[in-house]
Amino acid sequence: MSELTAQLDLPLGVDAPAAARHAISAVLFGWGFRDEGWLAQTAVVVSELVTNAVRHGEGCVAFTIEAHEGRVVLCVADGSSVVPRRREADGTGGRGLAVIEALSARWGVRDHQGGKQVWVELEPYPGRPPLNAGTGREGTA
Repeated sequence: MSELTAQLDLPLGVDAPAAARHAISAVLFGWGFRDEGWLAQTAVVVSELVTNAVRHGEGCVAFTIEAHEGRVVLCVADGSSVVPRRREADGTGGRGLAVIEALSARWGVRDHQGGKQVWVELEPYPGRPPLNAGTGREGTA
């Protein structure tokens, strides 16, 4: 079995979520993930992850994509050790974790180089994953 991994350091600021959306789409498409609905849902998840890291984290934002045995996991690390928590939505935000929970299989937080890394396991890819998605077998995507 193989694992595919892509890593990217993102610029801090308002352009980081858009950069992450473009990167995730390009990487996953290159790995053979072609379902438009699944890719769009994935772009929303990564946008929320990176937005949270930019707004509430510190330091550089590091973004990792992993595909292994048909699972795709996104990880976003920042320099803050403050663990994200759900809060009531208001005019300035508070919807990010609810969106992530609604569009993913599961998520969590782990310590990472003095800060934290938020990871999200995406909902399963519709049908069989592509061959080059870390499964070692042919897919129908």
